[in-house]
Amino acid sequence: MHKNKWIRMVSAYSVIYTVITLLNSVLYLCNGIYEDPSGNWHELDRAMILLIGFAAFELCTSLPVKLLILRYAIAYVSSQLLAFGYVWFTGLREPLAKTAYQDIWINFTGLFILLCAVNAISSIYKRKRNKKAK
Repeated sequence: MHKNKWIRMVSAYSVIYTVITLLNSVLYLCNGIYEDPSGNWHELDRAMILLIGFAAFELCTSLPVKLLILRYAIAYVSSQLLAFGYVWFTGLREPLAKTAYQDIWINFTGLFILLCAVNAISSIYKRKRNKKAK
């Protein structure tokens, strides 16, 4: 992988993590909660789940599978299982919320669909641009 691609990935990861963390903090404050009840573990968990999401996106863009929907399905299933596994392991550290698996499924699936849509649209745009250039 090229140095510029690593820099873009780390930058995107950092920006998304920061936005998610700020949004979470604002939502807590709006609900009258002035400290994160889960503390530092919650921050590390968020970072790990986001890292799993970035690995899934990298799979979506680089798996050597021609059919786009199949590539997305392979990346989604493997990364969602990894996210569920991570949630399960956090349950060994502390009790999980009743909706922990539902929450991770909703959040992870939503972000995955958004990233796949962006990737599909950019792929279509690049193909059209390349056809015009020829």
